[in-house]
Amino acid sequence: MLPIVLLSILGLVVLFLGFQKSKNLLLPATLLVLAIVLVANFLHWNDMPSLYFKNMLFENKFTMAFSGIVIFSAFLIVALTRGFVDDESAQPAEYYTLMLFSLVGAVMMIGFENLIMLFVGIEILSVSMFILTGSDKKNLRSNEAALKYFLMGAFATGIMLFGMALLYGATGSFNLTAIKGYVMANNAPSAMLYVGLLMLLIGMLFKVSAAPFHFWTPDVYDGAPTIFTTYMSTIVKTAGFAAIYRLLSGSFSGIYSFWWMTLAVITVLTLLAGNITAVYQTSFKRMMAYSSISHAGYLLLSLTALTNQSQSAIVFYSLAYSIATISAFGVLMLVAKETGVHSYENAERFEAFNGLGKKNPLLAFVLTVSMLSLAGIPLTAGFWGKFFVFSSAADRGLTWMLVIAILMSTVGIYYYFKAIIAAYMREGELSAIKVSPFYRLILIATTIITLVFGLMPDFLKGLV
Repeated sequence: MLPIVLLSILGLVVLFLGFQKSKNLLLPATLLVLAIVLVANFLHWNDMPSLYFKNMLFENKFTMAFSGIVIFSAFLIVALTRGFVDDESAQPAEYYTLMLFSLVGAVMMIGFENLIMLFVGIEILSVSMFILTGSDKKNLRSNEAALKYFLMGAFATGIMLFGMALLYGATGSFNLTAIKGYVMANNAPSAMLYVGLLMLLIGMLFKVSAAPFHFWTPDVYDGAPTIFTTYMSTIVKTAGFAAIYRLLSGSFSGIYSFWWMTLAVITVLTLLAGNITAVYQTSFKRMMAYSSISHAGYLLLSLTALTNQSQSAIVFYSLAYSIATISAFGVLMLVAKETGVHSYENAERFEAFNGLGKKNPLLAFVLTVSMLSLAGIPLTAGFWGKFFVFSSAADRGLTWMLVIAILMSTVGIYYYFKAIIAAYMREGELSAIKVSPFYRLILIATTIITLVFGLMPDFLKGLV
């Protein structure tokens, strides 16, 4: 797993660059590191599946695809962080290093073959995010968000670790292949196995903001600096779903009849909680938090089905969702900086986008495409993401869940269009926003990717 080694070593290099008087080298150095790691991630694309680190990490096209998504998402997010360098109170070397180290945890979660490695990956990712969430020390919302995230994350980790211990007690191994062998060889597995699996799933579902383990999400996403909210809602969620898929498909497909109904109920609760609660939000940032919960529900729908289509559907949906989310938050950061220097809350409301289309047509277009993609409107990547997820559920015959998901998708159109209506149909006092050429390039790139995959979805789907 070359990306893990490179991220670990080069992350330390970025940290030591922080001792220089000038901060200007930190951003290009971090982007260069991520570009190198992204290329290294696909070097063995055509090789046979491999095991590393004493059979504790696994690598195949699926893990490389998911690792590629989180690394590419990190590149796009870091590219939007020029403000770190300009802010005298910021510590960009520490921020960039923590982001690189958190990617180590994300890649471990994606490619784990041993539950111990899954736990280590989750801890590396989680601890980094606890710190980054509270990095705006002068902002009480950021401090509160970090404390909530840390305390609730600690409880979830404890439950998950207890589940791993029970699974080890039942099967005698932490290895996914050995656990699968036990499940397939025993017609009546130990009750300890069932309890352990449920506790492990509870801990994992907390990480991806699935209901009813989602209550931390709105406050943490709302209180954290927006750039790190973007990071949490894309990279953390993507790594979490990759881990859950590998767990269920790699070890517990033999007892599908036991866990599918539990996951189905959680999926429906997540869809209802995320979409209905998002409707009455006045803050764009909190709406995006509940939107993140709702998208967790759509991904869970494909996990619940666990068909031959599920793997490619989850990969495509994760990329489409991540790109659109980065676009939306990228526009929000520019608008918030322009309109709300002294009031974060007002700067993050839907009203902040009023008149955006007249003075800033490019930003309005980027926001529109991202909202359309998240809503699942045709000709965007988000439409095909939902189509593939719904197709996997239809293959399994989960018609009742499919009906609920489609109804919730229509609800989603309402709250996503609130931002579009504000940008084009509301009068506002927004002036022309100065956007750096590189920032503008990143927003254009994410928009083009969303539209290209909306027109040619089979290009990505056929790779995995």
